[in-house]
Amino acid sequence: MLHRPLIDGMEFAQAGSKLSGEWPVADFERLTQALHSAAGCFRYELQGIPEVQGRPALRLRVTGMLHLTCQRCLEPIEQPLLADATLLLHAGEREIAALPVEPDGPDRIVAAMDMAVHDLIEEEVLLAIPYAPRHERCESRPCEEGASTRPKPFAGLRGLLDAKR
Repeated sequence: MLHRPLIDGMEFAQAGSKLSGEWPVADFERLTQALHSAAGCFRYELQGIPEVQGRPALRLRVTGMLHLTCQRCLEPIEQPLLADATLLLHAGEREIAALPVEPDGPDRIVAAMDMAVHDLIEEEVLLAIPYAPRHERCESRPCEEGASTRPKPFAGLRGLLDAKR
């Protein structure tokens, strides 16, 4: 069984601790649902930063290869992954809600004494997946034979609209 490290977020950040390793893609249950294939591993580096904008923070960097499905041709497509995020740590949701939103600023998360590194990695990779991945150039799937002779259910509406005018 794979060791799943837990960190005390505030302590890890304030001490400037570092943690790195590799994690099999197949171990990320929510992520594998969005992938064409769960082959390969992610390499991660997690570093505590004592102060970013007056707060302790975590810097998470994840690299690897995503095996996605092209949204044009539905064939596999490989997409290099480079997720690099700074996560400002806060004591609670109220503290985060009281601050103004900075669209280009670092993400804010609630620090805990038992933060799962696995979950931090999975969240950042999910956020890095393109909305509609596709090949730069690809052929769309050919239509089924006989598709052009299939009746079109709304074809008769054009005649009705023209007749009323």
